Amino acid sequence: MLAEELRERILSGEFVEDTQLPPERDLVTQTQMSRSTVREALRILEVQGLVRIKSGRAGGAFVQRPSQDSVATSLSLLIRGRQLRLTDLLQTREAIEPVCASLAAQNRTDEELAALHDANKALEAAEGNLSDFLDANIDWHIGVATASHNELLEALMIALSKAIYTATENEAFVDADVRKVTARAHKSITTAIRQQNPEAAVRRMNRHVHSYAKAVLETDERVEIPVDD
Repeated sequence: MLAEELRERILSGEFVEDTQLPPERDLVTQTQMSRSTVREALRILEVQGLVRIKSGRAGGAFVQRPSQDSVATSLSLLIRGRQLRLTDLLQTREAIEPVCASLAAQNRTDEELAALHDANKALEAAEGNLSDFLDANIDWHIGVATASHNELLEALMIALSKAIYTATENEAFVDADVRKVTARAHKSITTAIRQQNPEAAVRRMNRHVHSYAKAVLETDERVEIPVDD
């Protein structure tokens, strides 16, 4: 109950970012709850990404805004905890990435465009190294979502990309032909984003994610995302 009350006061803006919540002893006095209960409430808020706990004389619980990482972490837990099928992830990506590409073409900055070009260079430089290829691939897809300037889409792509990376870290999924096609598609989509052409960006991203999903699923007989130990 205390965690819920404090959470609502944070989200409503009563406690603004970087301000300190009342000290534990004050919360104990105000709520008539035990010190251990107050500490547990603060730990709940810390796990939810709403406060950061500092120790020492100048310590305490300081308010922070939820980040994309906290959303991505929650979604990743859902994906792994429910052992969702790879098909579900790829279908979700097909649904949202064309929207990301369209928004990126409309909203991207020069810095965000440069990040896409850097990811494409890293993709080509990876050559036969699968891990480097997948890292660069993730950087590019998240880069497109970042350039969309939609924080929720960015958080979704962070979680989806990491889960798809885990499921496709296998030479059988991403062979030399798939890598060449991927590199070519990324360049084409990046060009549309650079030219600020949302229609072309949507069309090319649609074709890319659909073709990638088809190539992966044709070589994958598994139905669930593997869960790491």
